[in-house]
Amino acid sequence: RRLNVRVNIELLSISNPVHKKDLAVRLTDDTDPFFLYNLVISEEDFQSLKSQQGLLVDFSAFPQKFIDLLQQCIQEQNKDIPRFLLQLVSSAPALDHTPVSLNVVETNPFKHLTHLSLKFLPGTDAEIKKFLANCLKCLKEDKMMLEEKLKKTEEDLTRQLSYTQQNLSEKSRELDKLKNEWTSYTTALSNKHSQELTSEKERALQAQTQYQQQHEQQKKELENLHQKSIQQLQNRLSELEVINKDLTERRYKGDSTVRELKAKLSGLEDECQRAKQEVLSLRRENTTLDAECHEKEKLINQLQTRVAVLEQEIKDKDQLVTRTKEVLDATQEQKVILEESTEEKQRHIEKLETTIKSLSAELLKANEIIKKLQGDLKTLMSKLKLKNTVTIQQEKLLAEKEEKLQKEQRELQEMGQSLRMKEQEVCKLQEQLESTIQKLEESKQLLKTNENVITWLNKQLSEVQMAKKLDTPASAHGGGRAAVSPHGMPDRPSFHSSGINHPISPLYAFQNFLELTHSKSGNSQCPVPKAGTLTLVQLNSQLSKLNRCSDAHTAPAAGHPANKENGDQLGLESKYFKRKDDSIPLRGLSQNTLNSEYLRPYLPAKAQPSPKAAGTPASAYFPG
Repeated sequence: RRLNVRVNIELLSISNPVHKKDLAVRLTDDTDPFFLYNLVISEEDFQSLKSQQGLLVDFSAFPQKFIDLLQQCIQEQNKDIPRFLLQLVSSAPALDHTPVSLNVVETNPFKHLTHLSLKFLPGTDAEIKKFLANCLKCLKEDKMMLEEKLKKTEEDLTRQLSYTQQNLSEKSRELDKLKNEWTSYTTALSNKHSQELTSEKERALQAQTQYQQQHEQQKKELENLHQKSIQQLQNRLSELEVINKDLTERRYKGDSTVRELKAKLSGLEDECQRAKQEVLSLRRENTTLDAECHEKEKLINQLQTRVAVLEQEIKDKDQLVTRTKEVLDATQEQKVILEESTEEKQRHIEKLETTIKSLSAELLKANEIIKKLQGDLKTLMSKLKLKNTVTIQQEKLLAEKEEKLQKEQRELQEMGQSLRMKEQEVCKLQEQLESTIQKLEESKQLLKTNENVITWLNKQLSEVQMAKKLDTPASAHGGGRAAVSPHGMPDRPSFHSSGINHPISPLYAFQNFLELTHSKSGNSQCPVPKAGTLTLVQLNSQLSKLNRCSDAHTAPAAGHPANKENGDQLGLESKYFKRKDDSIPLRGLSQNTLNSEYLRPYLPAKAQPSPKAAGTPASAYFPG
């Protein structure tokens, strides 16, 4: 069976009559108070145990090692196949006050290893009584501590309850007060809002009749402007499509040229590497030849007697020298051709390869001649002279070839720079394409917004017309007039249909202002521009000044208390007359509004706009 056992380990120090240390180990079970086994190990007992079980630990370190073994058993007690086990074995079939052995066993696939086995004796009646007395003492102390904690917590909870009940009573009183205040406040607000709603309904009905005439005029103007703007945008679209096609063709051509140049560059780089390798091989051969020359100089002193016999052979070798000179002249001519013709690089490189091959063949011939000279000691002097001349010429040729290679590398670098410039041009063209596409999308969005504005105006007009049909009997009794201030400036124009004095759009007010200034040019005190080109921003400022002058000198009509709030300008706001640089021009707006309809009859000859000014974009006055 399996049990959870408590193990207590204590070190007991005894000073009478001799100072000793004993290790006391006790086994108990929390569920069974009569389960008690004791073991006391002295230093002498430990020495015998150490020799019997082959322990390698001293008495001072034995308790800690025993605790480590117990901890490993505790760590692996929940596993299915634990590595360390703690076995309590008894000789009797049951634990009936018989000695017991406690074994610490390690399991492995081969066998069970017992690290330590200790024999425990069952506790006597006196020991069991002491153990139970200690347990009772500990339980009573715990009980006293818990009772004190309970008393403290009860006192704290009663205090908190009393405090919270007081707070609840105070909060309930405050809630009642707030509810009473809230009911009174809501009733007052409802009365105020009902009065304000009635007054605002009256104002809205008055404003509807005013807006009807304004929307009819603006609808006509906007329709004309919309048609003109659509035609201009269609023309732009066609132009941009043509430009886009040209740019795509240029891009494809540039890509093809770039690919061809890259292929040429790769071929030239391979050929340059091959030429460098051949130059290195030729230099190595020259070094070997120099070494052989030093060896043959030692033999020259012995062979001076046979020089006369070998003079005839020297003449034959002179002919070979002349032939090599002719080959060198041919290579020089090829060099001049390479410097002149930069466009035919591949052909020149092939010629250089042929010349290098011929030079290598000649070098092989020279090697054969050297071998013959080794057999014939008489021809050494002549061959040495020939070798010196040939090596000098070859070094010159190699230096010239290196210069050619450097020039070709410079040309390749220049070609690379030109390729980069072309790639930058391609990137610029792509950016231009993207900007044109963005402008197209903006123009499409403008068209959509214009269409939405027109539909909204149509809805507003239909609603106003319906309201007008309903209000015709009420508005037939009223009357209106356009008052003139004592300074000669026109007051707010009124509508004959509604009998309500309201400000209207700046274009209508400006038209009346121009008529009055045309008839009374010297009576007005408000400033009027004398000459020069006029913009809608200036006209709007003049109209605001005129409205201020007229408001200062005209009294509100009797029977219309809502005219206090009619001093605000109900036409187009000032933000629609500001210039915006990023907007798309609508050239038809300025021609219809400023030049043809309103300004030309009333401006003097100097102040009338020129044909160039007539085409100014509408975005200067109305933001996109």
